[in-house]
Amino acid sequence: MSVLLSATNLSKTYGVRPLFTGISIDLRVGERVGLIGPNGSGKSTLLKLLTGLETPDEGEVAVRRTVRLAYLAQEAEFDPERTVEEVVHDALRDDPAEEHEKTTRIRITLGKVGFSSRDQKFGSLSGGWKKRVALACEFAKQPDLLILDEPTNHLDLEGILWLEEFLQDAPFAYVVVSHDRYFLENVTNQVIEFDRVYPEGYLRVEGSYSVFLTRREEFLAGQARQEQSLSSKVRREVEWLKRGARARTGKSNARINEANRLIGDLQDIRSRNAPSSSAGIDFAATGRRSKKLIAVKNVAKAMGGKPLFSDLEFMLSPGNKFGLLGPNGSGKTTLLRLLTGETAPDAGVIERAEGLRVVLFDQGRRQLDRTVTLRRALSPNSEEVQFGDRTYHVTAWAKRFLFRVEQMDQMVGDLSGGEQARVLIARMMVQPADVLLLDEPTNDLDLPTLEVLEESLAEFSGALVLVTHDRAMLDRLCTELVGLDGRGNAHIYADFSQWIAAQRELKELKPAAAPKAGKPRDKSRKLSYQEQREFDGMEERILTAEETVMARQQEADALAGGDHVRLQAAYQAVHDAQAEVDRLYHRWQELEAKRG
Repeated sequence: MSVLLSATNLSKTYGVRPLFTGISIDLRVGERVGLIGPNGSGKSTLLKLLTGLETPDEGEVAVRRTVRLAYLAQEAEFDPERTVEEVVHDALRDDPAEEHEKTTRIRITLGKVGFSSRDQKFGSLSGGWKKRVALACEFAKQPDLLILDEPTNHLDLEGILWLEEFLQDAPFAYVVVSHDRYFLENVTNQVIEFDRVYPEGYLRVEGSYSVFLTRREEFLAGQARQEQSLSSKVRREVEWLKRGARARTGKSNARINEANRLIGDLQDIRSRNAPSSSAGIDFAATGRRSKKLIAVKNVAKAMGGKPLFSDLEFMLSPGNKFGLLGPNGSGKTTLLRLLTGETAPDAGVIERAEGLRVVLFDQGRRQLDRTVTLRRALSPNSEEVQFGDRTYHVTAWAKRFLFRVEQMDQMVGDLSGGEQARVLIARMMVQPADVLLLDEPTNDLDLPTLEVLEESLAEFSGALVLVTHDRAMLDRLCTELVGLDGRGNAHIYADFSQWIAAQRELKELKPAAAPKAGKPRDKSRKLSYQEQREFDGMEERILTAEETVMARQQEADALAGGDHVRLQAAYQAVHDAQAEVDRLYHRWQELEAKRG
């Protein structure tokens, strides 16, 4: 496969802290690479080095001359007053294509990402639809290699499933940073993990995320056996060194040097094999055994005249773990606030056990005062934290959640999103709960912390209501799922696969609509029957034609430096295939114009 980008011996340090050293990777046509690792391991920094947004301290990045490179940042900022179409058009300002081709390409791309109207103001969109616009900006560039940093952030489950389908059929190679385990499983054919446990600082495995997990376990088990074997050799060499000069008379200095090398190798492998620090998450239940903690009876709620749900009924008992599913804006957070008593239902009743202890993780993290230090956020009134029957100094408590001593006087507002999430979890843990209500607790958490959180929630003996887009967590933890459809209805599902099946059935009956502005256009207006059929199949024909261009280009690349006659014929084939793409774009524009 042709190399699109080559990074050689990359090193990057911030302050006195090295993020990584000596990283060398190639990215090739057809590769779909998942990039994972703990927060702070340098994943986002590596992406910026690959795209040229930052410069490495050492090493270099080489991009093949003809390669089109695109980059989706974690958070993209656009003018809120620009329309969706204008935002994507702005992203193509450096594209050399003719204006009519850009316009057609933008409209096709916006259709693919789900927009039925291109005239909405960017500022009026929800976080999920803003993310789709940001993705459209990069897709419209028709990249050969796309770099994606947490592309599922702000997307609801429907949006994540859509993005999975899109990437599975994408004609370009990509690198994606994500903490969504199902997403990684479904969209990658290689996985790279950054971690100090590996000799080179990272491990690269061909295959899906589940294949990576198997290979990682095999590698770590082999490295542990290697440590054991090396330890035995070092023990023998140390015994020999201890015998003193007389016993070593006539011995080669080479053995002494080899013994010292083995000792150094053992120290290195022991430091890599040392257990990694992980957040000490452990939610405490009150131990209350009342069967009925919260009973929801015939509850209905509307917001701004829009019905969120009605006739909702369920009961929370110790050991129940409910997941809440639904598109953004369907009422999941509102339902949590009803359960806490912060909001009242419009109809129905919510009964709570007397003296019920409810602990909430708020998605917006409103419980955190961003103007106080980490020290005061963890322990507002003293230097000690009481957890169960133990007393911790606040610094020791902070270390349990992977904070460094030098961070203690840092303002909460200056912490990263993952660090703020850990602060909130630390505060929740000191409050024994009958019911835990968690609204998107996995946002910004890296995979190691997410897995520890999942283990703690699995062992929590009280009741749990969980809002998350992490399908792996929902599948593992939840005994039932409450699905809100965003149109006022609510249903109970046994598991995630049952919810997925219901969504597919709904989509077949009535396709989900993207946000619209004004009256929908009559698709068949001004088109004849044959023209409408041609229009309906145009997107698929263009995609096929673009794939043909890529195939012809790869054939030409393979002949570079070879037979001149064959190479000339190959380049003519590329030219002819591109001409067909241009013709189809032009015809698409003609049909669009005729439709009005």
